[in-house]
Amino acid sequence: LLLSLPAVTSPCNILKCNSEYLAATSGSHHPGTEEVPEFCTALRAYAHCTRSTARTCRGDLAYHSAVHGIDDLMVQHNCSKDGPTSQPRLRTLPPGDSQERSDSPEICHYEKSFHKHSATPNYTHCGLFGDPHLRTFTDSFQTCKVQGAWPLIDNNYLNVQVTNTPVLPGSTATATSKLTIIFKSFQECVDQKVYQAEMDELPAAFADGSKNGGDKHGANSLKITEKVSGQHIEIQAKYIGTTIVVRQVGRYLTFAVRMPEEVVNAVEDRDNQGLYLCLRGCPLNQQIDVQTFRSPQATEGRTRRKGPVLPAAPEAFTYETATAKCREKLPVEDLYFQSCVFDLLTTGDVNFMLAAYYAFEDVKMLHSNKEKLHLYERTRDLSAGNAAPSRRPQALLALWAALLCLSQWWSVLL
Repeated sequence: LLLSLPAVTSPCNILKCNSEYLAATSGSHHPGTEEVPEFCTALRAYAHCTRSTARTCRGDLAYHSAVHGIDDLMVQHNCSKDGPTSQPRLRTLPPGDSQERSDSPEICHYEKSFHKHSATPNYTHCGLFGDPHLRTFTDSFQTCKVQGAWPLIDNNYLNVQVTNTPVLPGSTATATSKLTIIFKSFQECVDQKVYQAEMDELPAAFADGSKNGGDKHGANSLKITEKVSGQHIEIQAKYIGTTIVVRQVGRYLTFAVRMPEEVVNAVEDRDNQGLYLCLRGCPLNQQIDVQTFRSPQATEGRTRRKGPVLPAAPEAFTYETATAKCREKLPVEDLYFQSCVFDLLTTGDVNFMLAAYYAFEDVKMLHSNKEKLHLYERTRDLSAGNAAPSRRPQALLALWAALLCLSQWWSVLL
């Protein structure tokens, strides 16, 4: 229900609330008996902060995660909702805390724990990039509108939500401006962690400032690694055999994930399993036919249309110049190449060419079936043409049989 809410345009300050709570507790999630009153005070201050930003955070997964987390901690430590809300600073953890833990236990390593006596698990891939283009876990490739907040992944282990906004005022082209990933608490491996990225802000840490799964013994089975500062991060969730890559290319974000089929299908409510994009794709009314953008005539029509879309863009591409530009990075004319052409025609921004290029680079790294790296459209016209000759003789034979029966019927009457 939360995922269907429209995107909130006002600033959501949940990250500020998270950081203030972290500063007050110094990362301690399991205070001693003597520290409980101070811990409860910090929780009440945290709750007060979330209430103050509730209106602007209605559709934000990190906000709702924080609210539920506060309620759970209140109950766990018998904290009263009434009381002081000044923010004392609890004692820090001793040296060798969760950020420097040793190797995780076996249960926190997916391939070791879940498949100890069976074959290697089947891995799937999902990616979202550009204007935006979606590759689902079943290798379906779509170009979508999906403006606002949409769920990408929703299973027993994690939730991923993206927010897509218009590239330019008045434009129908949208791109991903915000990404929220919630890793749910799992056994003795990880605490619940929230990662959130926005345009021009690609953190190399979770929302609470940590870079791993928290205070549990298997905390290092969830880790963030910064590959390129402000441009490329990678999240390894070994306890569920999952790798996530998030990039900022130009102003917008791209997302790619490698996940075992067992994790993909781990849902409690199977009736609602198809509500997220990576599994079922975009709704039909949100899909765009990119074929209409490939002819020179269509390109000329778009350059003449009213509105600020192309005139305000860095460069106005024709179909020929767009294809030439995309071939510089994507020599194979597959759906990634076609997506690149589509994005250059609709936005004029060469960064979308780089988004398609990096999306394919992520596929090469994450997809388990190297024969399915390139995707091509089905040739519907060719298949229909091949079927037509086989149907025509059958139709003529049926007509001849009908005429023969009719002639015999007339002969009986006469």
